[in-house]
Amino acid sequence: MRQLCRARSFIVLYAFLKAFHLLAVVVWIGGMAFTLFCLRPAARVLEPPARVTLMHAAMKRFITVVSIAAAVIFVCGAAMVGIAWSAAARAGLAFNMPLDWYAMIAIFFVMLAVFIHIRNVLFRRLDEAVTAARWPDGAAALAAIRWEVSINLVLGTFVIFFVRLGGTA
Repeated sequence: MRQLCRARSFIVLYAFLKAFHLLAVVVWIGGMAFTLFCLRPAARVLEPPARVTLMHAAMKRFITVVSIAAAVIFVCGAAMVGIAWSAAARAGLAFNMPLDWYAMIAIFFVMLAVFIHIRNVLFRRLDEAVTAARWPDGAAALAAIRWEVSINLVLGTFVIFFVRLGGTA
């Protein structure tokens, strides 16, 4: 009976972790899609100083949100792998992660590296350009950020389709 209650608690914990994991993914991917397909095109009606300033303010907030989302994705993902490993060990089985889990983990770290580059290099350039009112430099930094955000959006979308088709996560 104790083992059954313990198994149920692990199932409930896994479900909560998966929900938070997926919500963080939605925030990150959805935010990138919103920025690329809605905010950026709408900001084109503004003059360069206002456009670059708006995008800087939006990116500053989005970087904070994505930092939190990436941490949630990592912690929840690692915990879910740990729960799966623990369940296999308790059952006396070898733990073999599904291929799509390996793909998710690898692509997460690639996306994280791209995000860190955006945050620590490209956004810093944008911040310096806005502070010095160098609007062409700010526009160039935004173009580089847009390119890398596009890469991450493609990678994140691929993970969603790959995992959905894989069906194990």
